[in-house]
Amino acid sequence: MKKHEFTTGVRDGIPICLGYFSVSVAFGMTAVLAGMPMWAAVLISLTNLTSAGQFAGANLLIAGGGMAQLAFTTLIINIRYFLMALSVSQKVERRMTMKQRLAISFGITDEIFAVSMQHEGELSAAYMAGLIFTPIIGWTGGTLMGAVATSVMPEALSSALGIALYGMFIAIVIPPAREQRSVLFTVVFAVLASLAFSYLPGLKELGSGWVIIIITIIVSAAAAWLFPREVQEEETDDALREEA
Repeated sequence: MKKHEFTTGVRDGIPICLGYFSVSVAFGMTAVLAGMPMWAAVLISLTNLTSAGQFAGANLLIAGGGMAQLAFTTLIINIRYFLMALSVSQKVERRMTMKQRLAISFGITDEIFAVSMQHEGELSAAYMAGLIFTPIIGWTGGTLMGAVATSVMPEALSSALGIALYGMFIAIVIPPAREQRSVLFTVVFAVLASLAFSYLPGLKELGSGWVIIIITIIVSAAAAWLFPREVQEEETDDALREEA
């Protein structure tokens, strides 16, 4: 039974693995181009399994940022995982031990959370182990390939490929920004705030880690205040009737 559940988790994690592989290749290339040792880039991917927070944390390490900046930056960027972990904890089987729960919490990402919540029935430790194992292989393996490729290919080519990460982020952000005002506002406000902290006297002296923290808090708070998510009364009434 456990073997079957683990195999099912591995199968469900294959699409996530493939998606993570391409992004982590860009991370491996970016980290090595910035001067980080290959083994350090691979170790970071193996022990973190987070995209935006990992990129920000690696940049701070390379720039010589302090531990406080590193801790607060990764906390702010990855704080959404707290809510995801709480949701997953309500669906796992009751017999799951504390050690197993802690191990699963390590692998909670946006994609793993989405797949696990769509899984029918309770989440077993074996299923979650398989679901998390495959993306870890893709994320770490992609980082290794990107780091190795950067070390052997010509500098001009590796530098050109280094912009792949920015292209991927643009491809993710632009489509929803064209359809939703809230996303467009968030993107524009974040860009303007970044420019302000880059060029205005008194602001440009702040470290990059604190800049990320401040901009994230200000922009997210402004977007939540200006574009609150409305719950339709009809949907609420329907849900109450179904429960009754």
